[in-house]
Amino acid sequence: MSTTRAFPPPDGPGPEAEGAASAGSPPPGAQSRRLRLVGVSGAVPLSRDFTRQALHDWGWLPAATADHRAAAEDVLLVVSELVTNACLHADGPEELRVSRSGKVLRLEVADLGAGTPAPRTPHRAGRPGGHGMFIVQRLCLDWGVQRSEAGIGKTVWAELAGPS
Repeated sequence: MSTTRAFPPPDGPGPEAEGAASAGSPPPGAQSRRLRLVGVSGAVPLSRDFTRQALHDWGWLPAATADHRAAAEDVLLVVSELVTNACLHADGPEELRVSRSGKVLRLEVADLGAGTPAPRTPHRAGRPGGHGMFIVQRLCLDWGVQRSEAGIGKTVWAELAGPS
């Protein structure tokens, strides 16, 4: 569990203007936030805290029921997995985008990596490591990879259902 810090940090990166266009932009009327992650240390806990604040601002937190709490925890776990993968396999994340439209929340992590994330097959539950994309696949409505139009880098995205 990460520690909760006030957001944004006074000397660190902060969210860009809401509604800024990006690859795979959310539909009109959606709420969106962006966090630059280039060169920051502690990208995973920073991303979790940023996302937790968005969930709070959008009324997902504090959770009113166990189902609401589970939905928010799933979002935070998927953010951790996507950002960790970018740190381990793509020389670090460039940006996290969190958007919501209706009852669907979309997470996007942009990086400069050339690889394509995929769940390990076969999945070996008893072994350390290699579970990130398996977790993403199990928790999300859908997920995928969008290559950069410039040919360098990609955005890994995932969509989760909001609490009922």
